[in-house]
Formats: sequence, structure tokens, C-alpha cells
Amino acid sequence: MSRLFGSVRSRATLGATLVVAVALVAAGAAVLLSLRANLTGEAGTRAERSAQAVASELAARTPLDKLSGLDAEDTPVQIVDEDGVLLAASEDLERISGTGTPEVTPAPARSDGDDDGDDSDDRSGRSDDDDRDDDSLAPGEIAQGASYTNGTATVDGDTEDYRFAAVEVETPDRGRLTVHAGAPLAAEHSAVGTALTSMLIGFPLLLGVVAAVTWLVTGRALRPVEGIRREMAAITASEDLRRRVPEPATHDEIARLARTTNATLAALESSVERQRRFVADASHELRSPIASLRTQLEVAAAHPELLDLDGAVEDTVRLQNLAADLLLLARLDAGERPAGTRVDLAALAREAAAGRESVTVDAEAVEVYGSRGQLGRVLANLLDNAQRHARERITVSVRREGDQAVVGVADDGEGVADADRERIFERFVRLDAARSRDEGGAGLGLAIARDVAVRHGGTLTTGAAPAGGALFELRLPLAGADRGTPPA
Repeated sequence: MSRLFGSVRSRATLGATLVVAVALVAAGAAVLLSLRANLTGEAGTRAERSAQAVASELAARTPLDKLSGLDAEDTPVQIVDEDGVLLAASEDLERISGTGTPEVTPAPARSDGDDDGDDSDDRSGRSDDDDRDDDSLAPGEIAQGASYTNGTATVDGDTEDYRFAAVEVETPDRGRLTVHAGAPLAAEHSAVGTALTSMLIGFPLLLGVVAAVTWLVTGRALRPVEGIRREMAAITASEDLRRRVPEPATHDEIARLARTTNATLAALESSVERQRRFVADASHELRSPIASLRTQLEVAAAHPELLDLDGAVEDTVRLQNLAADLLLLARLDAGERPAGTRVDLAALAREAAAGRESVTVDAEAVEVYGSRGQLGRVLANLLDNAQRHARERITVSVRREGDQAVVGVADDGEGVADADRERIFERFVRLDAARSRDEGGAGLGLAIARDVAVRHGGTLTTGAAPAGGALFELRLPLAGADRGTPPA
């Protein structure tokens, strides 16, 4: 069962078919009930007309044996008095139920002397003096409206269901009489049965059509999804992230899914390519100090007197710093978040500038949330970069600007060209003036500084310094009681 309805197409078809089935059953039931009510009402109207016609004859003093309504073949009629005694009935009436009395044979006529008052009281359950204010009728008057019941009657050997109407009439000579007349319900039963049969035949056919149409339409709608799935499977198997899934020429959810999938593939391709370049560049950068260190050690092993100890130490330190930079970048790429502690940027700037020549610090007390170690690394990298390019002076400033803390590192060097102000933040990028690995480093310092700034919810940009050199500005959200919680 789970495999049978394991696809969206199957579930959509089943759901649509069930919804239509419920709607059809509800609509069919409503139609049948309405049809039955209308036909029953029509039968009641016919029965009431028959009863009214007989009541009119009784009001006109027509003798019971002269009543025309008693001769109708399809309309059984009973006439009873106030005591429930049958006075007259249709000629061919053999059996009846659902009216005031099941009798079909009129009671024998009685003389006035036989009409005992006490017996009348016993039969009717009330005295002659009972109050009839609401239902009293004048002699010859017919009561408005009728009461209806359902029952059966056997007329000339044929038994059918009938709708009976009871009409009261006040006769001048016989008192209050009730006329029961019936109309057959055969037409109602036939119409309802025909409608029910049509529904039982038509509903399954209609549900089959709905299921087939839903299956076809859903399959056509999901065809692009299958194409996307196949292409994604092929991309996964081939590991070729340059491929893209087909985008349908529609403007629906599937087209948006395809565009989003292609955007995800493009981002994944870019990320993988960036990682590949990173690994290649890191391998290249590591090869040089390792090769230099190995050469020095091999020379020292063969000729100890030629050992360049200072050069070996420098290569080892450079190798150590490069490994630390690569490890920090790996942690940042993995999504490592800074600690949520308060950091005094002014104190951090003075610590970073301590022991450096020609560095001036102009700082006011400003606190931010973050990692003291990572932010110290940012300032150290910016100062290292400034010292490589400055002629005589480096200025470090810390100030507030609105809800941000701004740290500026300016030098009086040649500055950074407009075309290179974003490129210098890329990994392993060195400008022409700093191509030397000994002077320019590995090209990771500014990339690390920007990544740390972004992780702290800030920015790092470069521009022109007042002295004509480069100005690097680090902007971070202030840490205050109204700043909410620190970054996670």
C-alpha cells in the first residue's frame, strides 16, 4: 500500500477522487431528498384536492351514496365522524392503514333513538359541552388546511403506498366529519429509484473520469520535476557542478524550484571552486618554506659550518604563521562563531600597537561583543599590512559613530588603487608592490581580517587616508544595554 501511494501523483489522484466522491455523495443525497420531498408534496396536494372535493359535496348535503369521490379508482377515500366511526369508503377499498381508522366497511346506519348521549360521550372521550373555540366551524364550512400522513391501501387487489390528506367539514345534518383521501406514491418511488439507479451507475463512471484526468494532469505537471530529479542524479553521479537542471518556461512553483536549484548549484560550484583554489594556493605557499627549510637542513647535515640558523628560524616561523592562518580560515569557513564577550577596542588597539614603531593610537573607550583573540588578530593584520606600505607614520583611531564602533588604520604610503580595493581582500592575493613573499606575506592577512569582521556582524573596507595612503575601517555593532543579546 505504501508503494502504491508512495508518489505525489498517486496521492494527488486519490485525494482528488475522494474529494469528488464525497461531493457527489452529498449532492446526490441532497438531490434525492429534495426530489422525494417535492414528489411527496405533490402527492399530498393531489390528496388534499380530492379530500376538499368530497368535503365540498358533504357540505352541500350530498348523500353518502351519491358522493362522486368514492368512485375514483386511484384515490381511496374514507369518511369518519367525530367518534371515529367509518361512515363511507371507496367502493373497491379492501385494506387501509395510516388514516384515522383501519376500517373499510361503513358502519350500519342508526336511528335517532339509538343515539345515546352517554355512549357518544364514551366514544369521543368528551362531553357535548366541550369548548371548541379554536376549531369550531359553521354548518357547511370546510376547515382550512389539512393534515398529512403516509400509509398503504389495497384497492381492487393492488396494494400501494399513499399520501393521505385529512380535511374536516361541518355538515348541516351529520355534524363534524373528517374526509381522508389518498394519492399514490408510486410515481415518487419510481422517480427516486430511477434517480438512485442513475447515480449508482453514473457516479463510478464520473469518478473514473476524474481519476484518469487527475492522473494525466498531475503527471504532466510533475514531468518537469522528474526532469529535475534525473538531472540532479546525473550531476551527483558525474560530480560535474557545471551542469544545470532544465528550467520550464512557465512561471509556477516548479519553475521557481528549478531556478532555485540552479542557483544552489551555482553557489555550490563557486564554493567548491573556491575550496580548490584555496587548497592549491595553500599547497603552493607551504611548498616554498618547506622546500627552503629542507634545503638548509640538508646543507647543514652535509656541511655544518654552512648552516644558516637565522634563515631556518625565519622559514620555520613563516611556516608556523601560515599554518595558523590556514587553520583560522578553515574554522571561519566551517561557520565558527565568535564568543559573546565584551571587548574594549581601545585597549585592544593599544595592545596591538605596543612595540611597533611610528604607530600613533587615538582611541576612546568603545566596547563590542565578540572574540578578543580574533579581533586582536584583525588589528594585528591591519597593522602588519600598514607597516609594509607606510613611509613614516601609521595612525590607529577608535571612535563611535551612531550605534557602531569604528576602528581606522591609516598609513602614509602609496595607497590602494580603486580597482584593487576589493581584490586585496581575496585570499592569496598580493599587489605588484608586495609580490615578495618575504615582504608581502602569503596574502591571507586581509582576507582573514574581513572574514572575522563579517562573523562579528561588521564590515571591513579600504579607502584613501588623509595623508594620502590607505585607510582601513573596521565597523562593528556597539555592545550596550540597548543592543540586545551578543552575536551567537
